[in-house]
Amino acid sequence: AQIIDINMDEGLLDGVYAMTTFLNLIASEPDISRVPLMIDSSKWEIIEAGLKVAQGKSIVNSISLKEGEADNYERRIEICKRSYDILVDVVGFPAEDIIFDPNIFPVATGMDEHKLNALDFFRATKWIRENLPHANVSGGVSNVSFSFRGNDTVREAMHSVFLYHAIQNGMTMGIVNPEMLSIY
Repeated sequence: AQIIDINMDEGLLDGVYAMTTFLNLIASEPDISRVPLMIDSSKWEIIEAGLKVAQGKSIVNSISLKEGEADNYERRIEICKRSYDILVDVVGFPAEDIIFDPNIFPVATGMDEHKLNALDFFRATKWIRENLPHANVSGGVSNVSFSFRGNDTVREAMHSVFLYHAIQNGMTMGIVNPEMLSIY
């Protein structure tokens, strides 16, 4: 893996304890400790615990805006612009350390309101890269093919095509399963 995503949001775990213990254990493994970490949680206390013990600079996934989720082009750019302005201008956060995930939603659901899902992601990605200097863009590529669960051949093709076009529009990082990705 190019980045190791670590999530301890299981209901039966003490997430803070599990995150701290796991990160301390892998810190002593040379093959693991040289790979960047993604501290992944929906709970701030688990993210904070992970950042306290992680060596070096980590990625945080995700500081979520679920209550105001961006489900169209306009909403994506509105949320990213506001977040960028607060992070860069108010907090002083380095713009090159920002990674936006403007949401990849499924296509081919049969629902009219979903017909622009892929295009809206591409357009938002392009807008972010052109208007929010140095910010990165990521996304969970497998989301695009949820309508085809169970048909791995179609999903693999969709992921490859989507990733190609996302990169062409400026996506700098992608969450992908390399086993479900063919060369496009």
